Amino acid sequence: MPAFPAMPTRAGAGAAVAGAAVVAVLSATLVLYGPPLDAVLNRAFPLHTARSVTDMEAALQLVRNVVPPLAACKHKGQAGRIGVVGGCPEYTGAPYFAAISALKVGADLSHVFSTQDAAAVIKSYSPELIVHPVLDSPSAVQDVEKWLPRLHALVVGPGLGRDDVLLENVKGILEASKARGMPVVIDADGLWLVAQQPALIQGYRKAVLTPNHVEFSRLAEAVLGDPLDGGDRSRAVLRLSRALGNVTVVQKGEQDVISDGEQALTCSQEGSGRRCGGQGDLLSGSLGVLAHWALLAGPEKTSGSSPLLVAAFGACALTRQCARQAFQKHGRATTTTDMIREIGPAFSRLFETSAGADGGVAPTGELCL
Repeated sequence: MPAFPAMPTRAGAGAAVAGAAVVAVLSATLVLYGPPLDAVLNRAFPLHTARSVTDMEAALQLVRNVVPPLAACKHKGQAGRIGVVGGCPEYTGAPYFAAISALKVGADLSHVFSTQDAAAVIKSYSPELIVHPVLDSPSAVQDVEKWLPRLHALVVGPGLGRDDVLLENVKGILEASKARGMPVVIDADGLWLVAQQPALIQGYRKAVLTPNHVEFSRLAEAVLGDPLDGGDRSRAVLRLSRALGNVTVVQKGEQDVISDGEQALTCSQEGSGRRCGGQGDLLSGSLGVLAHWALLAGPEKTSGSSPLLVAAFGACALTRQCARQAFQKHGRATTTTDMIREIGPAFSRLFETSAGADGGVAPTGELCL
């Protein structure tokens, strides 16, 4: 026997007739007096994708607001002096990626505080980095602490490893940084340390944590007692941030979710399907610079939003744009080195260009008066 569609109920039929009548009236009215019906309905009931695009553009504009313009009258150091704490014999690439990314985003000086065995290797990657072979020294905390007055932000964790001596030294460095009120970005094995001792950053609102999926679950279990591996990522990140005393948390993933415990942002900037090691180091290094700029600019430049929330959004968008541009050129062979080469063009495209009369773009700048 052939199947037939179910007959609508009387209430359902009545609702359908009423709805059709409303649409017909709106259509007739708009043909005479206004814009097309689909435009009105899209404004009244915006699609999720349209709303995401609008929110993305608004957030990108907040990042643009905190980027200091280039000017010939500035001196070395004004645009940022960033320190990266990490690097051991097994992991020398990560601190290099973070430190060189900070320079390419716009910091003037980039320091790496690594173990003695790793220092020469890291230095060999680039003559532009200042490398201190002190992290495994008995006086490591004092050796790093004397440099803190010269730095604007710290990135802690790239290539750190989990050696107990190193972790204990980093604990002391974090305490010294907090005492100075420095912004601190914590990634990789720095997050392992925080998961073991959440009190290290509890309530320190100048800290930004950048966990991936596994690291986020570990932190959530340590702080809240469960891994928060649910479908509502925004709520999960918001909960973890609040539990840590409104520390800014960036959960990296297919889309990056960022929260300071009061707001939650989703960065849906298009990236790539390539997931090579080192992308998180690019993000943490660029975030160190943007955090300094955003705190310097203040909430008046971020429309009242947390400066660190805006900085984190900017770093996520930039990393994704670098990945996209590198993937378009190299495809499956893309590595983080290829992404770092894209930092300048990607930064300009997202944050530092304005449409010209011929439809092109031109970098912004500032005259010295």
